[in-house]
Amino acid sequence: MNTVTPRVFIAATRQNDGKTTTSLGLIAALQKHFPRIGYIKPVGQRFVEVAEQKIDEDTVLMDSVFRLNCPLVDMSPIAVEPDFTRKYLQAANNETLVKKIQKAFDRVAWEKDFVLCEGSGHAGVGSVFDLSNAQVAKHLGCKVIIVARGGIGKPIDEVALNQALFDKEGVEIIGVILNQVLDDKVDYVADFARRGLKRKGLELLGVIPHQIILSQPTMDLVREELDAEVVNDPPSLHAAVEDVVVGAMGAQNAQHYFKPGVLLITPGDREDILAAACASGHAMAGIVLTGGLKPGSASLRALRALRLPVLLARDDSYVVASKVHDLTVKTRPSDAEKISLIRDIVARNVNLKRILDSL
Repeated sequence: MNTVTPRVFIAATRQNDGKTTTSLGLIAALQKHFPRIGYIKPVGQRFVEVAEQKIDEDTVLMDSVFRLNCPLVDMSPIAVEPDFTRKYLQAANNETLVKKIQKAFDRVAWEKDFVLCEGSGHAGVGSVFDLSNAQVAKHLGCKVIIVARGGIGKPIDEVALNQALFDKEGVEIIGVILNQVLDDKVDYVADFARRGLKRKGLELLGVIPHQIILSQPTMDLVREELDAEVVNDPPSLHAAVEDVVVGAMGAQNAQHYFKPGVLLITPGDREDILAAACASGHAMAGIVLTGGLKPGSASLRALRALRLPVLLARDDSYVVASKVHDLTVKTRPSDAEKISLIRDIVARNVNLKRILDSL
């Protein structure tokens, strides 16, 4: 296996702590030093179908943003399908899987100046089929950066837990990046987190301030999560949902909530609320009609004339609101504003020189 090309493995203390955000920002920053960068997510759990291949969705994002000039199947060699673990436990084939990852890494690293490897969840994810993040990092000869959610006590406790597993596998940790730290606490958290990590023999590489837009779903993500029909023909589905209002009140009271960035969720037969929404003139993020109910023809015409997205969902209002609330917001290739912001905040808040020196 290639042991020459510089590489780093991005791990985390939990799922959805900011690995992909950090990875995207780091690739953008590293391109100033390494023009040809490769990317691999050896073990992926959330995938999409591309040319009849199961490709991790983060791989699709990276390739779309950076045009990495490498087959997607090599950047995402193992997709953990629903029955993957059961099959492995019935007939373990660890050596085969390790070789598959290593060969995929070799192809990703071909003629590249640097390779960024992104893990999946915390250090132990994948242990059940003997491919934990710590084991994969070892197999690929990577040093590791751990991403943790902002704070002091809890993230350091979680980092220490992950550190134990990387140490067990003999994998060196370069340092820690804290993500989603409140703006007014960045300096405070950086000071004390640096002290706490130093006691564990670890270095703080950066503190990334919380950016609310990165946690706001777009209307397209809402549409996808609800498997909803688009009723009208809006210019775009990229508007961010900043707040949610459930239309379960009279129209006179509901209209006070019709503001920019608001997603209105209401049964499709509440024509009084829909009429008020159409007449409000506010550029809301969108409207979701629930219960699979379409309004009468006059209301439907008014909704179709709106420039904001109007979706029709089968579920009732409570279920729709719950699904929107529980959405895991992932950056998508079409999220140009978010991607630009990620590039900027990582470049400004992560000590890239220290990472390069450690490699």
